[in-house]
Amino acid sequence: MADIGPLNPLPVVAAELDQPYTVGEGVPEELQAAARYGVVPNVFPYLMQDGYTREAAPKELPAVVLENRKLRATVIPSLGGRIWELFDKVTGKQLLHTHGAPQLANIALRKAWFAGGLEWNIGTRGHSPTSCDPLHTAIVHTLDGKHILRVWEFERLREVVFQVDIWLPAESAVLFAAVRIRNPNDHDVPMYWWSNAAIPETDRTRVIAPADEAFGSDYATDITRVRPTDHNGYDGTWLVNSPHAADFFFDIDPSERRWVVAADDDGDGLAMLSTGRLRGKKLFVWGQGQGGKRWQQWLSPGAGPYAEIQAGLARTQFEHLSMPAGAEWSWVEAYGNGHLDPDTSHGSDWEAAVGHAGQRLEELLGHEELEAMLPAAITDADVPPSTMLLHGSGWGVVERARRRRTGKGWIDESGTPFVDESITAEQEPWLELLKGKAFDGAPSFVAGADWEEPLERQESPEARFHVATMRHARQDLEGAKAAYREVLAAGGVQSRTLALAHRGLGLALLADGTDREGLNELRSGVQADSSNTALLTEAVTLSIRHDQPAQALELLESAPKEGTAVRRLRFLKALALARVGKAGDAAAILREGVEIPDLREGEDAIAALWEEVCPGEAVPFNYQFGMH
Repeated sequence: MADIGPLNPLPVVAAELDQPYTVGEGVPEELQAAARYGVVPNVFPYLMQDGYTREAAPKELPAVVLENRKLRATVIPSLGGRIWELFDKVTGKQLLHTHGAPQLANIALRKAWFAGGLEWNIGTRGHSPTSCDPLHTAIVHTLDGKHILRVWEFERLREVVFQVDIWLPAESAVLFAAVRIRNPNDHDVPMYWWSNAAIPETDRTRVIAPADEAFGSDYATDITRVRPTDHNGYDGTWLVNSPHAADFFFDIDPSERRWVVAADDDGDGLAMLSTGRLRGKKLFVWGQGQGGKRWQQWLSPGAGPYAEIQAGLARTQFEHLSMPAGAEWSWVEAYGNGHLDPDTSHGSDWEAAVGHAGQRLEELLGHEELEAMLPAAITDADVPPSTMLLHGSGWGVVERARRRRTGKGWIDESGTPFVDESITAEQEPWLELLKGKAFDGAPSFVAGADWEEPLERQESPEARFHVATMRHARQDLEGAKAAYREVLAAGGVQSRTLALAHRGLGLALLADGTDREGLNELRSGVQADSSNTALLTEAVTLSIRHDQPAQALELLESAPKEGTAVRRLRFLKALALARVGKAGDAAAILREGVEIPDLREGEDAIAALWEEVCPGEAVPFNYQFGMH
C-alpha cells in the first residue's frame, strides 16, 4: 500500500462538512430531530490526512491474530484497530472483503481511508477521524481466563474515550467485540457510532435483517421510508440489483433482536449480531452503474466488488444521540458465518427468509446468551493491560492534564492507560503551555475555552494565531478576523504562521462574501510560504470557485513539478484554462491523463470537465466517479 504521508498543515476551520440529507415523507419527527442535532461544521482540531499517493509498495504492518479451530481473525492496530480478516476455517471463506493492496482514498472525515475489513466509526457522520491512526493496543488477561485484544483512544471531536475489546473463545464459532464509550464531560455530548463491515459482493449475495421497511437514501434524493424488497421496481436486498449507490437503514422494531446477515450462493456469509443498545443495522451498495464500478476499482484494485453491512447506535447515520454527562455506554457485538439454507434465504418469501435467518442465528449464538455477556464485558473493560503492543496518540495525556488543571473530571484509566511514551512533538507544546511555559507555536491544534484562556495570557503572535483558529473553527468569523489581523500586524512572525494567518483571514472573508479581499489574502499566504503546497492547492481551488481563474493560473506558475499535490494541481490547471476560454488546452491535459489521489467520494469534476471541453466524446471510464 501507499504511505499515508505527512499531515496537511492547514487547520480545518471552514464550515466544510456535508450536511445531512433532507428528510422526506414517512420519516418520524424524532428521527428528523436527531438528524438536526449534533451537526458540526468541521473536524477541528484534527488535521487532514491527504499526503498519500496511489503508488503502492510492499509495507509491513503490526498485526494481531486471534485464532481457534473454527475462525481466524486478523487485526491491524496501526490502522484504526481494524479487523482486517475474518476467515471461516470450516468453509474456507473470508467473511470480510479483504485484499493484499489496500488503497488510500478520500472517503473519511480526515480524507484518508481504505476499503475492506471491519472498522469502528465514532464522532460524526462519516468514517472515523481515527480510521488510519494507530490506536493504543494491549493484550488483557482476565481472572476467568479470557485473552482479550484491547484497542482504545481519546476521540478529540467529541472529547470522549472509546475502547474495543476483541476476543475469540477456544471453541467459539463467533468473534466477540465489546465496545465502551465514556463521556467525562459535565455536559451532554452528541454521539455517533457505526461498526462497518465490508463484505464480498457476488451475483448471488443477499442481505437479510428482521425488518420489512427501511429508511433509504440513494445519494440524490431525500431520506424516505422504503421497502427494500420492492424499491423502485427492484429487490434491493440483492446486492447486484441496485443501479446506483444506495443506503438501506433497516427499521427494526425495538422488540426484535438486532442482527443483519449476508448470504452467498451457498448461504454462507457474515452475520453481525449485537446487544440491544446497538439498534441500527444497514446495507450499503455502490451500485451497478459505471461510477459505482469505477469507485470499487479505485478503492480495491483487482480485489473484486464489495458491499457493506453495518451496526450503529441510532437507526440511521444521519442521526446523533444525546450521551449524558458522565455516562458510559457499552454493548457487545458478535461476528460469524450465518450458514443459512440458500433455498430459503434466496427465496421470494421475505418473511420466510427473515424467520429462517433469525432461527439460524439463534443457533449460532442465542440472544439471551449474548445479552448475558454484557455485564462481564463491562467488568472486563477495567482490567489493566497485561502486555502493551502499540501506543496511540498522546492526546489522552494532554486531555488528562488539561482537566486536572481546570479541576474537571476525567476517566478511570485502569483499563485504558494514556502513557507519557505516547507524547510527540504534536502534544509537547500544549503540555508546556499547561505548565505556564512560554508558547511559541505548535504544528497541531486544540479546541475549547480551557485552551483560549492560557493562550490569551501569552504575548506571542503564535499564541494569538491559535486563538484565531479556535474562533474560526466554531464560526466566530468576526472574532477570528480580528485575531488574524493582530497576528499580521505583529512583527517577527514566523513565515509559517504569517502564511496561515493570511489564509485564515482569507477564508473568513470569503465566508462573509468579501470575495476579492479574501482571494487577495489567500494569494498573500502563498507568497509568504511558497513551500506550502496544501496552501497553494487551496488558493487555486478557491480562486476558480470564486470566478477568478486568471488568478488561479497566476498562482499555478509557482506550482511544484513533483510531489503528492502535483496531480490535483494538474487537474486544476485544466479547469482554470477552461474557465478562461482555453478549452483546447484543457482538453489536451485531460487526454494526456490526470489522476487525483485524494478524489472525494462522489466528486465527478473530471467527468464534468471532460463533457465541457470534449463535447460529443464519451467520458473515459477512469474519469467516471459519479455516485448516481
